[in-house]
Amino acid sequence: MTRTKTLGALATVVGFLAFVEFTSGVIQGYYTPMLSDIARHLGIHDADVNWLEGAQLMLSALVVPAFAKLGDMVGHKRMLLISTALTAAAALVLPFTDSFVVFLAGWALMGFYTVWLPLEIALIWSRSRRMDARSGITARAAGLLVAALETGAIIGALVGGALIDALPLMVVLLVPALMVVLCFFVILFGVKESPEPTGGIFDTVGLVLISLALVAFTGGLGLLRLDGGLVNPWSWAVVLLGLVLVVPFVLWELRHDDPIIDVRMFRSPALGPVFLTAGLFGVSVLGAQAPLSTFARTDPTVYGYGLGTTGFATSLLIGVYLIAMIVGALLFPLVARRLTPRVTLIGASVLVGVGFLLFLPLHATYVQVVTNMVVVGLGSGALVAALPAAAASAAPATQTGVATGLTNSVKTVGGAIASCVFGIALLHGVSGAAVEGTAGSFAGYVTVWVVCGATALAAAVILCFVPKHAFTDRAVTEASEPVLS
Repeated sequence: MTRTKTLGALATVVGFLAFVEFTSGVIQGYYTPMLSDIARHLGIHDADVNWLEGAQLMLSALVVPAFAKLGDMVGHKRMLLISTALTAAAALVLPFTDSFVVFLAGWALMGFYTVWLPLEIALIWSRSRRMDARSGITARAAGLLVAALETGAIIGALVGGALIDALPLMVVLLVPALMVVLCFFVILFGVKESPEPTGGIFDTVGLVLISLALVAFTGGLGLLRLDGGLVNPWSWAVVLLGLVLVVPFVLWELRHDDPIIDVRMFRSPALGPVFLTAGLFGVSVLGAQAPLSTFARTDPTVYGYGLGTTGFATSLLIGVYLIAMIVGALLFPLVARRLTPRVTLIGASVLVGVGFLLFLPLHATYVQVVTNMVVVGLGSGALVAALPAAAASAAPATQTGVATGLTNSVKTVGGAIASCVFGIALLHGVSGAAVEGTAGSFAGYVTVWVVCGATALAAAVILCFVPKHAFTDRAVTEASEPVLS
């Protein structure tokens, strides 16, 4: 009876949010097979497609803190609706323009979808406040949402690849836009608002300060990736400016009664390691995807390394990785219940680290790479589901949305740094046939594997210092009990 009641509560809390995450996955997978077609449509070089990714990453890093805080203040459903409406409007621009500038703006504004998962986890945590096993329910819901996301990414990639060969680009680009519009009404009519929003006055000054810091930092990283950017002192100056601007932001937040980001959370013995893990995890989950794909496509008969796979074989490799992520996300709450969320997080980080380090001796055959990616995928899926759920359970009651949003923002910053480092690494050390071709250097790929493996293992070590019962219902109960003097 208890199990049935828990499952019913889980279904009530999750509601229609799985469809929203399925759509998020479609957005992330659908466009990948047609990026070259988009480049031809816009009249740009393939390399310029990187500006799309960079612009969207920058916007997502800016909007997540603001929308997460507003979710705590005025309601998570309300901000979920607003972000969905903005994503839909941006997606509807793409089919009807052949201007690169307009397309870039629309593509960047679609980055509002990155706030969906943090807001959903915060909404679930808030809605489950009167339920038994609250942490377990949130963890299971997070696993289901991530499974829906990765399923959407797989289906999106397959459908996008099939449609681009059969239909005009304008029609193909309409499909995800219409799905996001449908999402708006699913949220509007199928999702209940989180109870008891905190209210308060929005910290506009804090938002401006952190926005300036993020724009300068990510913009500087983009300048470093340009030809000659690595030796240009102005590129490094912009990166340094972004880091320096964090100081006035922190000082302002420490003095503010209701900060947009309570920076004291970074000192929490439970939350601090989670945020740091999210940043280290972003290195591999966001920064390594493109290098892994290009390594698979590199012809070993020409360059001496790579797999020489076709586009379809590469998509199968990515599909296996995403399926492993689904399995990892669904296994996380089960393993966490038998062990603890803390131990499960450590194990997931170790899987990611080991999976990438396996590339060092095992990268010559398709089967070897698939095996490595399955190991990485199992750990990555667990972390994608676990990090926002862990942040929600460890955060102060008034900062749930902010805490879950910060896992996303810090992960994005980690991915942006890794993307810059990996891009530079792949351009340097090129020799032999690669000098005349377009392949990255083998030394660069080794750098990617080592950095991703090392950062994941570093995250596992950091999580060892988290309190033993963190992210459990016992920890939540102890945190909510009054301290008697």
